[in-house]
Amino acid sequence: VPSMQTSGSKPCPCPSFKLREVASMYFTMIAVFLVILVVALQGSAPRGSDFPYKVPLDPKGLLELSWNVSYPEQAVHFQLLVRNLKFGVLFGMSDRGEFENADLAVLWSDGHSSYFGDAWSDAQGQLHMDTQQDYQLLGARKAPEGLYLLFKRAFSTCDPKDYLIEDGTVHLIYGILEKPVHSLQAINTSAIHRGLQRVQLLKPNITIPELPSDMSTMEITAPDVVIPSQETTYWCYMAELPDRFRKHHIVMYEPVITAGNEALVHHMEVFQCAAEFDTFPHYNGPCNSKMKPDRLNYCRHVLAAWAMGAQAFYYPEEAGLAFGGPGSSKYLRLEIHYHNPLVIKGRHDSSGIRLYYTATLRRYDAGIMELGLVYTPVMAIPPGEDTFILTGYCTDKCTQLALPAAGIRIFASQLHTHLAGRKVVTVLSRDGREQQVVNADGHYSPHFQEIRMLKEVVAVFPGDELITTCTYNTEDRTRATVGGFGIMEEMCVNYVHYYPQTQLELCKSAVDPGYLHRYFNLVNRFNDEEVCMCPQVSVPQQFYSIPWNTFNRDVLKSLYGFAPISMHCNKSSAIRFPGEWEKQPLPTITERLQEPVPRCPPTLGSQPATPVPLNLGELRRD
Repeated sequence: VPSMQTSGSKPCPCPSFKLREVASMYFTMIAVFLVILVVALQGSAPRGSDFPYKVPLDPKGLLELSWNVSYPEQAVHFQLLVRNLKFGVLFGMSDRGEFENADLAVLWSDGHSSYFGDAWSDAQGQLHMDTQQDYQLLGARKAPEGLYLLFKRAFSTCDPKDYLIEDGTVHLIYGILEKPVHSLQAINTSAIHRGLQRVQLLKPNITIPELPSDMSTMEITAPDVVIPSQETTYWCYMAELPDRFRKHHIVMYEPVITAGNEALVHHMEVFQCAAEFDTFPHYNGPCNSKMKPDRLNYCRHVLAAWAMGAQAFYYPEEAGLAFGGPGSSKYLRLEIHYHNPLVIKGRHDSSGIRLYYTATLRRYDAGIMELGLVYTPVMAIPPGEDTFILTGYCTDKCTQLALPAAGIRIFASQLHTHLAGRKVVTVLSRDGREQQVVNADGHYSPHFQEIRMLKEVVAVFPGDELITTCTYNTEDRTRATVGGFGIMEEMCVNYVHYYPQTQLELCKSAVDPGYLHRYFNLVNRFNDEEVCMCPQVSVPQQFYSIPWNTFNRDVLKSLYGFAPISMHCNKSSAIRFPGEWEKQPLPTITERLQEPVPRCPPTLGSQPATPVPLNLGELRRD
């Protein structure tokens, strides 16, 4: 048996390596690794778990986008599946889904050679190769189902031609090249099959909570309603919980949309009725009908709120939305907003909301609170405005009175406007200093309204202020847009989801009506009595009669910026908390949040402004 090597004895005959040989072996191993990596990219589809988010880009499903988000790397990794590849594809982003001033990744072919490159479009939609190639191609692979393209893009590139990927809605655009093209510049973006899809690219890094094993479901749906043949309808339907239904926690809910009605069902809510009434009449009809019993106005406690574009909603593990049990009414009101601009007749609907609930109560009861502007015509937007801002306040006086000493925790938010809305943001302010953004969407679309989990829970304490600002565009309108329920009227709302639940369900504002009346008087004096001030003339009619010159616009903006407000600090029964809420001063902000500075990736990693050749073989027309 050989003895152990001891210090000072003859060394073992181990092979000795020269530095040159070691370097050679090292680079050989690197080369082998790169070959394996390329083969992996070219020869197998990435695992679905690598790309947890997926959406079809076009209605036919020819283009399917999957992606993941790397917050440490500050980049999005994309996988684009192109089914039935012709002569290339365009994929990119723009402010509101236009093909002008867009940021694009383009695959194109002349039938023999194929290329991939980062491009941008000018104000006429003409494509140009970007001098800074920031869509980085990671791989391409042909498979039976189509071509997989893998590429990545940093959130911020500090290239003025590139789109800044931010929290909130992103308008993705796509185009399919059905004819060979000999260069990028030869692509006519107005003559190709193209479209847009809206997504939230930067999903928060939150795992879906584990659902309880004793979970049950309940569907609150319309009873085969015939949707009225008019543009806007709010439909009300009364439902009941089972007898002796004890307290449960809702832990999740999702929409139930009748197939074919996806474009008609604009938003839905389930309200619980006030417990002080033993019974509520059954009703199934328009919410604004004279036949609707007045008692239904006491069904205002929100259990679930869904709007177009939203998916299933999950509560955090420590909270659930309480319903049932003592002090809880068994009566529920389903309210569905139908948007029927084509005035379709005879369409039946049984849409609603499916609740998932458990008898095993969680630590906290959760609630939903409305922030922003009251639904009232006193808040209006002149026609022809590129950017017009309205702000709604939840004041320190209201939170001081209505919130518990330990405060509340906001964990989700749903922003809501009608068709003129372009941006929405809610900011938390404390002692006159802005603290943090609760939720913001700088590319907001009324056609894509989701309840979004927040990246971090926001703590709100008594005396804090929640300020919600909406930006509107009315360039396509010829008369004023007033606040209200109609789709051509406007809203500015943030439904925040929080725990523990309080009595405060609505914390919103509007300009003081008396100050608005002074505005109409002033406009009258400067416009030869064109605005009718008769008592019987409604506020909308007065707004409609204003000649919208620069003076009248600027004075209205100034009015909304300084006039006192009427505060609605409301309980679920639509009753205000005790106190003086009229002619309240606007909150004063002494210190605003700094605009975030985009983080630029190292310029050394930028690729030269040349397209990447791809070996996709011969491409032919079908």
